[in-house]
Amino acid sequence: MTNTQPEFDSLVPEVGFTRRGFIVTALGAGFALATQPIAAQTAIKTDTEGLLAGEIKVPVKGGELVAYRAQPATGSGFPLVLVVSEIFGVHEYIADVCRRLAKLGYQAIAPELFARYGDPRKLGNVQEILSGIVAKVPDAEVMADLDACVAWAGGNGGNTARLGITGFCWGGRITWLYSAHNPAVKAGVAWYGRLDGEINDRTPKYPLDLAGELKAPVLGLYGGKDQGIPFDDVESMRAAIAKAGGKSSIHVYADAPHAFHADYRPSYRKEPAEDGWNRMKEWFKAHGV
Repeated sequence: MTNTQPEFDSLVPEVGFTRRGFIVTALGAGFALATQPIAAQTAIKTDTEGLLAGEIKVPVKGGELVAYRAQPATGSGFPLVLVVSEIFGVHEYIADVCRRLAKLGYQAIAPELFARYGDPRKLGNVQEILSGIVAKVPDAEVMADLDACVAWAGGNGGNTARLGITGFCWGGRITWLYSAHNPAVKAGVAWYGRLDGEINDRTPKYPLDLAGELKAPVLGLYGGKDQGIPFDDVESMRAAIAKAGGKSSIHVYADAPHAFHADYRPSYRKEPAEDGWNRMKEWFKAHGV
């Protein structure tokens, strides 16, 4: 990781309805509007030196899903890590996470999983993002889109036999779900993902419902002062995965709030963020990713 400016400017925003039903058809530079102002003094900027990094299009049902991909510039057969965004979509922070992983030798892919419903990067109100976009996204569709990313990686330099997934906030919940969905996953790392919530047709199950169905060990990283995820839920998940007898684990940073890894936001906490990143690296290494 370095503090030089990433080469993200070549990704030109393009938002508009297409014949294939996607609203977001290209990624854009910068941070999501709802996260402004950016904490520039702590925001990590990782360069693309030695990397192949930028936008890709992944064939999915109904068209092509836009995603950000970063990997070493030379070679092939890179272990694959899917990176799942917060509610703000694939903006600069998520792209930078991909580049950080690529510097470690991974092929990292972050798909814009909200692409059919709107562009959360362009909205300045969190509630509008949640109700207008996120609430419309079916878990089953997300699982299928992630499967499509794995298939794309298999034909484009990724080693899908060494598959990992990590995600933040909304993406943390998806990390748990995908680790129960895809038997090819070797390991997952869920950053402060919601563990329980409203059951409906789009979100029929939560991580607490799936503790016994995990097909890969998941490391859950949580903040003890998270105002959005009840600590009782975290303890219940810890008990559920222990009862299931798997290798999953939960680590709690007692004084950390929600989004403590988000280095571009006031919620960022340097020590838990760096410790969590190191734990993630070791978790992936220990489980064959």
